[in-house]
Amino acid sequence: MTRFRNIVLAACCLALVATGESQAQSSKKKKKAKAKSEQVQAPMPVPQPEPSEQEKQLSEALFLDGLKQFMLEDYKQALALFQKAYTVTPNNAALNYKLAETYLLLENPASGMPFAQAAIAQDPKNTYYYLLLAQLHTEQKQYTEAAQVYNDLMRNVPDTEQYLFHLADLYLSQSKYDDALKTYDRIEKKYGALEQLLVNRQQIYLRQKNVGKAIAEGEKLIANNPTEIRYLLAQAELYNASQKPDVAIETLNRALRVEPENPFVHLMLSDLHRQKGNHAESEKQVKQAFSSPELDIDTKVRILVDFIRQLPNPAIEGVALELVDLTIQSHPEEAKAYAVAGDLQTIVGKKDKARGNYLKAVKLDDSHFKIWQQIVLLDAELSQSDSLVLHSEQALELFPNQAIFWFYNGTGHLIEKNYEKAVKSLEHGKRLSASEPELVAQFNSQLGDGYNSLKDFKKSDEAYEAVLTFDADNEHVLNNYSYFLSLRNEQLPKAKSMAKRLVDKHPTNPTYLDTYAWVLYKMGEYDGALKHLEQAIALSEDATIVEHYGDVLFKMGKRDEAVRQWEKAKLKGEASAFIDRKIKEKKLYE
Repeated sequence: MTRFRNIVLAACCLALVATGESQAQSSKKKKKAKAKSEQVQAPMPVPQPEPSEQEKQLSEALFLDGLKQFMLEDYKQALALFQKAYTVTPNNAALNYKLAETYLLLENPASGMPFAQAAIAQDPKNTYYYLLLAQLHTEQKQYTEAAQVYNDLMRNVPDTEQYLFHLADLYLSQSKYDDALKTYDRIEKKYGALEQLLVNRQQIYLRQKNVGKAIAEGEKLIANNPTEIRYLLAQAELYNASQKPDVAIETLNRALRVEPENPFVHLMLSDLHRQKGNHAESEKQVKQAFSSPELDIDTKVRILVDFIRQLPNPAIEGVALELVDLTIQSHPEEAKAYAVAGDLQTIVGKKDKARGNYLKAVKLDDSHFKIWQQIVLLDAELSQSDSLVLHSEQALELFPNQAIFWFYNGTGHLIEKNYEKAVKSLEHGKRLSASEPELVAQFNSQLGDGYNSLKDFKKSDEAYEAVLTFDADNEHVLNNYSYFLSLRNEQLPKAKSMAKRLVDKHPTNPTYLDTYAWVLYKMGEYDGALKHLEQAIALSEDATIVEHYGDVLFKMGKRDEAVRQWEKAKLKGEASAFIDRKIKEKKLYE
C-alpha cells in the first residue's frame, strides 16, 4: 500500500512540476495564444527499472482511463492520465504513441516528438508510429525530417510503398522537384504508369519550365486515356504556349472526333483561329460553343463581359449581339443571361431591347439593385415617364432606402404632371441623401420645378438657390429659374444675369438662347430679344421658340409677320394655349 501511495505522489509531483514549468514559460511570452500558454510540457523519457506486476496493472488502469477521456475529446485530462501511467511504464510503445498523439491534438507537436520516437524505438515495425512522427514533423514544417521518416518506414516495414505518394508530396511542398521526380520513378516501378503520376510529373515539368518534357508526359496521358477530353485540351494549351498553334488545332480536332459538341473545345478553337487572323472561323466556333447548354452560364457571362469591355466596336458588335441571344436561348431561366444581354445592348444603343431583357432578369431574380437602376435609367432615356413611375415604384418596394429610386419616381411624376406626388417623393429622397451633397443638389433642382408647377414660388426659389449655392453653373437651374422668374415678371435683372451667364457659356444652345431672349422680351429689350431668337431659330425650329419669335415681332409692330410665325408654331405643335386666339384675333395674349 505504501508503495502504491509513493507511485501516485510521484506522478502528482511530476504533473505539478510540468505545469509550473509551462506557466513560467507563459509569463515570459505573454503574446502567445491562450491555448499555447496552457499547454503542459512533456517530461523527457528517462530510463526506469522494470515495473512490478502491481505497477503494470496500475499503469494499465491509468492508460484505460486516459483512453476514455481521449475518446471524449478531453485531451488535457487524457494527457494527465497518460503521464501518470508513463511514470510507471515509460517503455510501453502504445502509451508513448498515445502521449505523442495527444500532444499533437493539443497543438503542441514539439512535446510529442520524443514520445513518437520512443514508440518507434520500442516497436519499429508499427506503421502508425512512423506516420504520427512524420505528421509531428510536418506540423512544425520540418519537411526534410518528415521525408526521412517516410523513408525509414518503407525501409523497416514491409509493403508500405503506398507512402511513396506522401513522400513525393513532401518533396513538392519544399520545391524539391528532382527528389519528387525520383520518387515518382519509384512509384512507377511499383505500380506502373498511373494516371495521376503522369499528371503530377507534367505539373513538375511545367514548374521547371520544361515544356518539352511536359508535352511528352501529356502525350503519354492521351495515349493511356484517348477519350479523356481534358487531357487533349491541356495538351492543346501546351502546344499553343510552345508557339505551335497548328499542332494545337490538330489536337483539338482529335478531341472533336471524340466529342463533336464539346463547347470547351470549340471555345479554344475559336481563340486559336482568332490568333491566326481567321475571324470567320473564330466566330463560327464561338457561336457553336455558346449554342451548347453544357457551357455553363458563368463562363458565357465572363466571355460576354470581355466583349463588353471592347465595345463600342463595329467589328465585334454583330457577333456579340448574336452571342447574347444564344445565351438566352441556352439558359432561358437564368437571370444572368438577360442581365448581360441588357448590358451589352445598352452599350450598342439598343436601349428598348436592353430594358426588355433587364425586366426579364428581375422577374427571375429581383434582388439586384444595379439592374433596377439600369431599368429606370433607360425609362428616363427613352422618355417613357409612365414606365419610369411604374418601375421606380417596383424598385422602391425592394429598396425603400435607396434615394436614387425616389429621385426617378419624383422625376417621373413631375413629367406626368402629378406635382404633389412628385414633390413628396423628391422631398423623401432628399432626406435620405443628406450625406451626399451632389445628390441633394439634383433633388433640389427637380424640387424647384415641382414647387413652381404647384405655384409655391417661395419653396421653388429656395430649392433653386440651394442648387446655385452648391453649383453656380448648374445649367438646368440657370435656365428654368430665369425663365420662371420672367414668366412671373419678378427679379428680372437677376433672371437676365442668370440667362446671360448660360448663353455666354453655351452660345449655340437654342433653348438657352430662347430663355435669354424671353427675359429680354419681358424687360422690353425687343431688339436684343429678336437677335437671340433669330440665332435660336437658325439652330432649332421648336414650336415655343417660333411662337416667342412671333411675340417679339408683334411687339415691334410687325403684326402680319408675327401671325405667320404663330401659324408656323401651331403647325409644329406644343405651342402655348393662346396660339389659336393669337392667330384668329391677330393679337398678343400671354
